[in-house]
Amino acid sequence: MERQESHGLGKTYSICPDCLKEGRINKIEADRIEENGKIFMLKQCDKHGTFKELIWDDAKLYKKYMKSFTTGSVVKDVKPSLYDEHLSQSVLTNLFVTNRCDMRCSYCFANSGAEGFVYEPSLSELKREMQMVRKEKPVASRALQVTGGEPMMRDDIIEIIKIARELGFTHVQVNTNTVRISENPELAKKLKESGVNTIYMSFDGVTKKANPLIDVNKKAIESFRAAKIGAVLVPTVIKTQNDHELGKIIRFAAENVGVVRGVNFQPISFVGRIEKINEGVRKKCRITYSEMLRKIEKQTNGAIKKDDWYPVPFVLPISKLVESLKGREQVEFTCSPACGGATYVYVDNGNMTPITRFIDVEGFMSFIEELSRTKGLFKRAKIASALLKNVNRYIDKEKAPKELSLGNLLTAALTGSYDKLGDFHRKFLYIGSMWFQDSWNLDTERLERCVIHYATPEGIIPFCAYNGLGIGTEIRKRHSMPVKEWEQKTGKKISKDLWPGIKKCLC
Repeated sequence: MERQESHGLGKTYSICPDCLKEGRINKIEADRIEENGKIFMLKQCDKHGTFKELIWDDAKLYKKYMKSFTTGSVVKDVKPSLYDEHLSQSVLTNLFVTNRCDMRCSYCFANSGAEGFVYEPSLSELKREMQMVRKEKPVASRALQVTGGEPMMRDDIIEIIKIARELGFTHVQVNTNTVRISENPELAKKLKESGVNTIYMSFDGVTKKANPLIDVNKKAIESFRAAKIGAVLVPTVIKTQNDHELGKIIRFAAENVGVVRGVNFQPISFVGRIEKINEGVRKKCRITYSEMLRKIEKQTNGAIKKDDWYPVPFVLPISKLVESLKGREQVEFTCSPACGGATYVYVDNGNMTPITRFIDVEGFMSFIEELSRTKGLFKRAKIASALLKNVNRYIDKEKAPKELSLGNLLTAALTGSYDKLGDFHRKFLYIGSMWFQDSWNLDTERLERCVIHYATPEGIIPFCAYNGLGIGTEIRKRHSMPVKEWEQKTGKKISKDLWPGIKKCLC
């Protein structure tokens, strides 16, 4: 079969989930079909039969998102190679520093307790991985997420951050459950001083039933406030478990805007430990991106509507404009529109107003795209002049915050400097979502456009291949040691890693 570039519908490739359970990746043909206003993936394995998986429950919204479908300018000889078919650059790179963890969450991508081995690269090995990332062509990744496991289990976490900064990463964030930081507030200050920009923190709800770590999370947030380091709340959204608290999570973020910079919802992916749950439980817990947006709209009483969200590639014109102004290539946000989306919300006295209510974002982005094509002498002056003349055309001044200056906001976005904005930008809250793939819904059209990658001892791997195809587990296994051997070598016990409160926290 010759695959058709159908932009979200029609033919693609996927894998058989049952073959993956048996230990092999079986690439099979798949169809994305519209049925009763929903989008399904239909695929058939010669051995295991037919699979039909709901991928979006709102066909109209899906088609709207697909209008932002694009392919990046990555050349085929990208170094180091991802794989031959890859079409997008690394916007954010994950550095997996340990699979040790002080929790045992059922939905976790990986931890030593479940995997039966310890993966913990040395500082020199991690430095080699980071150097590999910084040598990527045509544009080196500048954003790094230190992840695991629980990265705060490493005693040398500060050294890892410093190495990342020395190698030229301009944005470094740490993905953590916040347990250790809540117990040692000084860690927040040390992370800030070492060069961490953002804490990417697990946050599954505002009640103890949905989020047994809520008290730990709140304590950690106060540590971040004192250290003047921003945090992004990261809820793993599981239907029947915490999908009724999405609006409350956003309101919690709004109440703490300034220290909490955003919320990034992640609808559950059935990978890692949770991959082998029974089919009934999987279907009960599955929530699609579009269903999640609808729940957010309802739970915020319409304050944040599904139409306030836009897919990730929608902002590509800004990268193009920066590229035009600076005269050098920039990373491109060219993932599939089906991967996720976001909006920005202005928070004032507890009220939340998405920027779509006072900015014509579609008209403005078309204007930016047109500007990015400016050529000739005095290009920068022409662009600056056009911005000054036209930028306010896209603002509804009656609905916009009085202190809003779209020109200053754009300058900040283009330069990365927020000095002119004062505290104004701290009233904005990022609300986004990334829905990572698993073996049931994996679509190679999405996979080959992945912009979130993993640095590994064996090269750069796209996120949904690393986790969704089990490639990460195999790589970690090849570069690890058995738990008993690790315990003998270090004199430590894996069981001692567990947080004492875990008996009360069976997440």
